[in-house]
Amino acid sequence: MASNKKDEGTKKKSSSDSGTSMTSFYWILGLVAVIAIGSVGYSLVGGGFTQAALVAVPIEYENPQELVEMAAGVERGDPDAPITILEFADFQCPACRQFATSVKPEVDLAYVDNGIAKFVFQNFPLAGHPYAFLAARAARCAMDQGGEHFWAYHDQLFINQASWSPNTVPPIAAFESYAQGLGLNEEEFNGCLNSDRHAVAVSAGMELGTLMRVSGTPTIFVSGGGGMATRVTRWQEFAAIQEVVDSLMAEKEDAGDAEGQN
Repeated sequence: MASNKKDEGTKKKSSSDSGTSMTSFYWILGLVAVIAIGSVGYSLVGGGFTQAALVAVPIEYENPQELVEMAAGVERGDPDAPITILEFADFQCPACRQFATSVKPEVDLAYVDNGIAKFVFQNFPLAGHPYAFLAARAARCAMDQGGEHFWAYHDQLFINQASWSPNTVPPIAAFESYAQGLGLNEEEFNGCLNSDRHAVAVSAGMELGTLMRVSGTPTIFVSGGGGMATRVTRWQEFAAIQEVVDSLMAEKEDAGDAEGQN
């Protein structure tokens, strides 16, 4: 759930706030790891059992680049855009819903739609949200039928969050109904949802976020390349993201001018 503090999202665990609006983090950390993060869940739903993966699964990787590839962030915009905006999000997180419905549309309009930035979505379902992992898989099941369907399904999950989130059992039926409403192939989607497909990608996104010191959602990073990224803590303010993007673009322009003079 969202924190009471204005500039914080849903927290995975408590941590101190430095008081600064932005903190630089390494974009990819030079770590080598082998990790196990849970297991596939079996759950009773509506009188029957589902074999849908409901929790993180064990993953193994040898280097950070392999982990990034396993996490398979979902991109929107020009892949060659000079700026990358990366979000770690949880579909059951109210703060993520706020970002998705109020801030992200401004980001898309100002930077993504005109090729200045590409937007990358990474899954980071929190332990306190029992259906967030399933929701993350559901969005990727929609994406199996075309990349554009991920974003449409992403929007449905956030728009309807207040409806499916309080369920006492995994909201399989609700997730299947969203796919039906979007005109997806129901048999294909339902088969994907009621399996462990995409569990590795979602689990890898969780591990990637942990390595990047993500402790709550939404967490936003902005990068202009060069191996570093800036974390934007005032995620609910478009102006905070704008400040970083404009600064990075100015640096690129200055670098280009300097190169042209040599």
